[in-house]
Amino acid sequence: MKTIVPALLLTLTLSSVALQAAETPSPRKPLPAADCIKTNQINDWRIVDARRAIVRTGPKRYLVTLQNDCPQLSHPPGLMFRSSPNHSGINQGRICGSIGETVHSRNQPACAIESVSLIDKARFDQLSSDAKRYNGGAHQPPSAPAH
Repeated sequence: MKTIVPALLLTLTLSSVALQAAETPSPRKPLPAADCIKTNQINDWRIVDARRAIVRTGPKRYLVTLQNDCPQLSHPPGLMFRSSPNHSGINQGRICGSIGETVHSRNQPACAIESVSLIDKARFDQLSSDAKRYNGGAHQPPSAPAH
């Protein structure tokens, strides 16, 4: 009996740790500042579906994934990205996939951004063909001056 109890406790502990690891979401990995979306340089965006949008800033192309479905992004006239209120200095006016970043359509509630990733032209073109709404230019609020 004395050897069964420690073995049982060890098995329960290992099972608990494995279950916890399986339920823990992967940590957020924002893009480095040099690769972030510069909101004042967005020249193309498309709504792929309720959780994804694609954005182009010149030669760079991005996939923006939202934390939840956000069907209100389909409301015109444009998309507006907001960087995290915690961003100051170098990341102001940039969308990197950090906590607190949002996107919304005018007069609609904001939707939290889960991740931002760089994609190649082929992936951008493929997602573009499935897009529900698009605009060849984006309307972004001016960046707040750095203090």
